[in-house]
Amino acid sequence: MKHTLSVLVEDEAGVLSRIAGLFARRGFNIESLAVGPAEYENIARITMVIVGDNRTIEQLTKQLYKLINVLKVQDVTNIPCVERELLLIKISVSQEYRSAILEIAHIFRARIVDMSTDNLILEVTGDPGKMVAIEQLLQEYGIVEIARTGKITLTRSSNVNTEFLRKVIGTKSFLYN
Repeated sequence: MKHTLSVLVEDEAGVLSRIAGLFARRGFNIESLAVGPAEYENIARITMVIVGDNRTIEQLTKQLYKLINVLKVQDVTNIPCVERELLLIKISVSQEYRSAILEIAHIFRARIVDMSTDNLILEVTGDPGKMVAIEQLLQEYGIVEIARTGKITLTRSSNVNTEFLRKVIGTKSFLYN
């Protein structure tokens, strides 16, 4: 099962290297990783996605707390969260398929950030499922390059679980976070 960990660390040189080393020594792959400043000065938030069972994640959490610069570790997998990723995708564009590609971009609320006679670069933001869906649709048109950030996430203060609501009610426009 995929788990999302939100880790607050002191923003100092070598912290990310020590965390990555911890995972490497235990044979775990970090599937997604995003690092950036947090809400406090000199504190960074690391959001990572790791595959493992609950027991394994619990052990990794204990190991993370043993690192000196780690302040807080939270498994947010089953907590209502807002999740986002950024995808830049360069597509080969022929005149024949240009309108179809632009229609897909419109449906997914993607922004065109560069365009030439042969290629088009789209910027897409949203939940990880949206990234997979647009990538699959654009695959048939010829993806030239992809750059994708790791997932970032914050827990919802409202405790509203929109993923649960989507499954129960179905996708409604008011549920897009």
